[in-house]
Order: sequence, then structure tokens, then C-alpha cells
Amino acid sequence: MLALGATDGDALAQLLARYGLILRRVTDGDCIPGSYWGASEAGLRGRELYARADTPVHSVLHEASHFICMSPARRAGLERDAGGTDLEEAAACYLQILLAGELAAIGRARLMNDMDTWGYSFRLGSTRVWFEQDAADARHWLLLHGIADEENRLTGTLRVAPDVPAVAASVDGC
Repeated sequence: MLALGATDGDALAQLLARYGLILRRVTDGDCIPGSYWGASEAGLRGRELYARADTPVHSVLHEASHFICMSPARRAGLERDAGGTDLEEAAACYLQILLAGELAAIGRARLMNDMDTWGYSFRLGSTRVWFEQDAADARHWLLLHGIADEENRLTGTLRVAPDVPAVAASVDGC
């Protein structure tokens, strides 16, 4: 898997800065603040995304995608756990692939391979097949929230809509 230390960290930091995120480099061997998964995985605290040289790039882009996709209220209190719905999680996975496409030294194909290697699991067996054939709901979510356009181009904006609570079905069907 491609690690942050083997990439152009400045290009990645500039991409994240377009969304108001600050990439904070953590000293090798130190604990990564705000990491949900621990070990070398990226962490989030507010507008700061933490990573070490050994942090996988897919982890940095995934956590950045969570930040971009979350509601403003969740973003304001962000500490480690992005929360959100299953559909928002799928949108974050889709978005991290779009973000990788903005980085010439990484690209979509490399990122999808790394996602498979790390253990992301999709119904159709691979990230690429999911992205190309089974991710219409995630793509639509990004479009609906103005994060990507009809041509899968990034708009450079954060989600602004609030979280909408799920509506429970009535027992009697009314």
C-alpha cells in the first residue's frame, strides 16, 4: 500500500486545504491523534487530519472524505468518529477515489488497488467493480450534496445540509 511518506505530501496537503482541512504530520512511531483504527491509520480532530509517514494514503483520503461528507454540526464537534449513515460511508468511499484522481502521483486505479489490499469489502468483490457498476447510490449522494457534479468532477465544496433523522415506520402502516 502506498504510504504518505512515499508521496508528494505537499500536493496532498494542498488538495485537503481546498476543503479547509489541515494535514498535520505526526512523528514516526508517535500515536496518531484522532485515529479511529489506531496503528498507522489517519486521524481526525476538528479541521485537522493527522498522519505519519507510514499512514496509508487511502486512509488519509478516506478520513478527508468523511470530513467533506459530514454535516456541519458533526464537523463542528469532530473527534475521531465521523459517524453518519451507511450511505454516507459509501459516499466517502466513492469520494476518496475521486480525490485520488486529483493527485497525479496516486490516481484512482492505484487507490482502488490499495483499498482492496487493506480489506475494504464490496458486494461485487472489488473496489473497481463496485465503483464502476454498483455505486450509483454513493455517486447520487455526492451529487445531491453538491460535492461532485454530473461528470464526477469535484466541486471543492463541503456538505452543507444537516443530518436528517431516519423516519420510523408506523406499526399499523399509517
